[in-house]
Amino acid sequence: MATISVCMIVKNEEERLARCLGCLKDIADEIVVVDTGSDDGTKDIARQFTDRVYDFKWTGDFSKARNHAFSFATCDYIYSADADEFIDEDNRKAFKTLKELILPEIEIVQMHYVNPADRNMAYNDLDELRPKLFKRLRTFTWIDPIHETVRTLPVVFDSDIRIIHEPHENHAGRDFKAFLKVLSENDGQMSDRLFSMYAKELYFSGGAKDFAAARPFFEKRAAVSYGAEYLEALCVTVKAAADSGEDSDIMEFEKDYANYPVRAAEIDHILYQVFSRNGNKEKAEKYKALAGTDESYVRLDFGSVKN
Repeated sequence: MATISVCMIVKNEEERLARCLGCLKDIADEIVVVDTGSDDGTKDIARQFTDRVYDFKWTGDFSKARNHAFSFATCDYIYSADADEFIDEDNRKAFKTLKELILPEIEIVQMHYVNPADRNMAYNDLDELRPKLFKRLRTFTWIDPIHETVRTLPVVFDSDIRIIHEPHENHAGRDFKAFLKVLSENDGQMSDRLFSMYAKELYFSGGAKDFAAARPFFEKRAAVSYGAEYLEALCVTVKAAADSGEDSDIMEFEKDYANYPVRAAEIDHILYQVFSRNGNKEKAEKYKALAGTDESYVRLDFGSVKN
């Protein structure tokens, strides 16, 4: 049977932490809780489940905090938990079975991350597989009978275990500030993954001020990107321009955009709005139709959004 370290970072989670740890306490062989600055009873609740409670001075970097938590783990596998998650009894049983039967070569286990529809966020689907259980120490092995090489890709197992995620609030405001902080501290540089998540957050939760703040960074990204990354950046810059009332510039841009071999439903929708309010019914109807058929780049099912 494998052993499991539950590792988590928390801040002001006194209302949820007991539920989370309560459903994991008889699965975990050890529980590590890293507190990033709570001023409520979070640490007292954590100590009801474990004596492995540590402080970490918050730097604004979630990865550093999670790496710090992982550094205290001693078991075969590490389960990364958040306080606003819980596992029901059927899935707890499945987790215990997994613990008993997991093959030693498996390095990552993915589990279904389930978001209630009324609390879904930009970076989540309603039900998606996420890596949640990680082998603490990786063993490199040689593969292939000739021209042998070391296997670098991890062995991943997709489980049927379902984790319920119930965030108590929309974190978009906090996340927008975090995105801007990363960009300002790194000369406007950010990974493709984070830029994509930033664009999605903006389209799901952003207001005009949020788009305006992001616009300079996405304009620079559009200038050096191509393909999906370019269209994502263009979606944000065109939306920011529309929010600023730059209709004439957008209609000028449309002359080139109309010939693009690939379009974005998000931009189609903005062009529908711009041409509608400027009395060009023919082009408005054209882009309204395209918004329902062209591919979305920062928001799934964007074409179904009510006009």
